Amino acid sequence: QVQLVESGGGLVQAGGSLRLSCAASGRTVNTYTVGWFRQPPGKEREFVAVISASAGTSTYADSVKGRFTISRDNAKNTAYLQMNSLKPEDTAVYYCAADPGYSVKAASYRSWGQGTQVTVSS
Repeated sequence: QVQLVESGGGLVQAGGSLRLSCAASGRTVNTYTVGWFRQPPGKEREFVAVISASAGTSTYADSVKGRFTISRDNAKNTAYLQMNSLKPEDTAVYYCAADPGYSVKAASYRSWGQGTQVTVSS
């Protein structure tokens, strides 16, 4: 089992930037894929970005492509989501998740963090 803790959320004006962190602990975390998902108010959880264990492969949702960058530092057991050019529609609770497999589907992930709130004001 992998334990995940997100941090870095907050309130930012439209056009601003935030960097979310996902600190992982537990067995063989560096062999796990890490995904970022978000849940906007009143909506279902949606895929944002995913990065493979080696950091050699990443995939983004169309809505964030070109604005968000996912990365990881396996020496620090931490994954990141750099969010630039933020829009009010990016407002959501952001979750990181980990799983041995590579997937853009939330249902595929067995380990989840508690979430961090990101609010973008217009």
